[in-house]
Amino acid sequence: MSEQLGVLDRLAAAALERAEELRKTTNLDALYQEALLFEKRDFAGALKAPGLSIIAEIKRASPSAGFIGEADPADLAARYQKEGAACLSILTEPEHFKGCLEDLDARERVTLPVLRKDFTVDEVQVLEAGTRADAVLLIAALFEVGPLARYVSLSVELGLTPLVEVHDEREVDLALESGARVIGVNNRDLRDFTVDLATTERLAGKLGAAILVAESGVKGPEDARRLRDAGADAVLVGEAAMRDPALIPKLSAVV
Repeated sequence: MSEQLGVLDRLAAAALERAEELRKTTNLDALYQEALLFEKRDFAGALKAPGLSIIAEIKRASPSAGFIGEADPADLAARYQKEGAACLSILTEPEHFKGCLEDLDARERVTLPVLRKDFTVDEVQVLEAGTRADAVLLIAALFEVGPLARYVSLSVELGLTPLVEVHDEREVDLALESGARVIGVNNRDLRDFTVDLATTERLAGKLGAAILVAESGVKGPEDARRLRDAGADAVLVGEAAMRDPALIPKLSAVV
């Protein structure tokens, strides 16, 4: 891992403990084969559609917002699809986001590609994601370039789309060196939880041909238009949509 990042570092440490337990209780060869055979949907392709694509997120809580609300992932996934979302993001982190791996079963109710959003710090978690999801989140701040490139390569090998998340210029360079083709710019600074949409505006021009997903801070169509104008191919909307699911069709109308 790179520099200490407060809550992110703690979340990663807890994720490593879960990964170590998974390694003890799972046949890794069987898990690899299961992930390899699980038919994936084209997450990256869904983000290339004309206009601004919406990734609607399902999460019950977060460290910055606290408890947001209960949700039935399958029902919410079906609603988000009906209202124009291009993809889904589902939080599976149990302690701070109140998610679980089984929440990914919501995928069975929709035809949309699904991102497993968690704190991936071990290859076994990539394998696990490959058995239930179409894309996996890799947070650049948790890696050096060698390991990140290995995780990107493993994801692609399994048919997963790796969404590599960055917050600053150094992490952009790391993502590009790793071979990432879909890069998420997190407008939230995970060290102090401040949100600034200018983060996407500052970094967008450095991403080359990568698909750009703007994450965090979208509260309405004006925010979405601002990020689209900055060069975002997609926006990921979590807390605001959980509090007001009617936001998704409004964002989907932004072209």
